[in-house]
Amino acid sequence: MSAYLEHFGFSDHPFSKEIEDADLWLPPSKQGIVDELVETVEEHASACLIGDPGVGKTSVLRALRLRLPQAGFRLTYCHNVTLGRRDFYRQLCHALGITAAADSGSVFRAVTAYVEDQSRERVHPVFLLDEAQLLQQALIEHIHVLLNYEWDRRALLSVILAGLPELEDRLQMRRNRSLYSRLHCRLNIDGHTPEDTADYIKHRLRKAGVKTDVFTTDAIAMLHEAALGSLRDVDRVATAALKAASRRRRKLVERDIIERLLDYDPER
Repeated sequence: MSAYLEHFGFSDHPFSKEIEDADLWLPPSKQGIVDELVETVEEHASACLIGDPGVGKTSVLRALRLRLPQAGFRLTYCHNVTLGRRDFYRQLCHALGITAAADSGSVFRAVTAYVEDQSRERVHPVFLLDEAQLLQQALIEHIHVLLNYEWDRRALLSVILAGLPELEDRLQMRRNRSLYSRLHCRLNIDGHTPEDTADYIKHRLRKAGVKTDVFTTDAIAMLHEAALGSLRDVDRVATAALKAASRRRRKLVERDIIERLLDYDPER
């Protein structure tokens, strides 16, 4: 066991990324986004989810995965979207557990046939493309074709594109309007508030087995300011602060510890 865990009485690393979906923390604003995504998928529509790094996109998507009924939906997650069109569809075939010839037409037909088969079995497929700002232009121009069934009369598939703000800029380009017009739900995630950061830290400490306050109010305020609303940076700085406090045999993480870690300059 790491020395700082024993020092504070943690049962596990409080700010580890290894956390179960059911234990994820989401503030009310993010819960609302999950609700909108669930409603969108239940209506067999498509969506895009935009936000800066570390503001909670992945947590929202994991909460969506947890909320969707397994009986009526199948969510397929694609995180490597930098591939060309043929290789992307080959990767998608692999994720779906289907086989197809290697040429572009065959892999595309295999995916569309899969979607149609799922519809006959009353299962609605959902393709989740993460880091979608990295999509090659040729694929962006083709995804709307994947959404067309029976002369664009039936909604047999939902696509969710999640990415950084550059994704929205690309989708709004005239050449991509065929896809953008099919993304009926367009959501933006803002950074976390100071109150969110304080609640998040308390939640993670409780999950790690410590029910008392370990970070002072001033320390949390400084940590939030340094992280700019990014929980990924909160995790990193908070872990370093706990280790620093442990080395000094202190049971509280106070402002001076955060200052030393950040090499804090009050004039900046």
